[in-house]
Amino acid sequence: MDIGYARVSDKDQNPERQLLKFRELGIDERYIFIDKLTGADFDRPQYQAMRLLLRAGDLLYLDALDRLGRDYDGIIFEWKYITREIGADIVCLDNEILFDSRKFRAMADFGKVLEDQFLSLLAYVAEQERKKSKQRQREGIAVAKAEGIVFGRPKFQIDEKFIRIYSEWRSERITAVTAYKTLGVSAATFYRRVKELKQSDYSTVKCKTQK
Repeated sequence: MDIGYARVSDKDQNPERQLLKFRELGIDERYIFIDKLTGADFDRPQYQAMRLLLRAGDLLYLDALDRLGRDYDGIIFEWKYITREIGADIVCLDNEILFDSRKFRAMADFGKVLEDQFLSLLAYVAEQERKKSKQRQREGIAVAKAEGIVFGRPKFQIDEKFIRIYSEWRSERITAVTAYKTLGVSAATFYRRVKELKQSDYSTVKCKTQK
């Protein structure tokens, strides 16, 4: 049975380019697995489901070796587990000459030696690319913060609406649940802003919001 495994690093990325290759090979959609997660480890739901499905004689297609993962030891372990323990084969479509386990299998023990050498080299490159990507990401965040860019959700502000809802809650005309649901915030956020309001000059805040 032919199986395809596609992976992108996050939910904003599109795996369609990888999927198109699988469809062109005629792989049934039911046997195409997609993860939108980092390749730093192999604890990915679709990857694990695919792994459980694999049987001896199956053929697993990857767009590239780094779609399998980006951890040096993990890539080598998973490749050998699939090809030598399960008895399935793997083809990396971006470099079928080097990464088609069927060719190595045909060369018996010598093929294993060659496979190990090529796999170690490419797994190393994949891991280094992940490390470089992480470093670039950290550097980009540092530069952005230095320029005053704020990451994460904007802080919920104490405004006129909050003051009004807070007053109704304080006078027990509404419950806390109704208050934070009306404001569209979590209970924790609501109580944090209540605490801030109590610590501030409530009358001053109220006057400012009414101007």
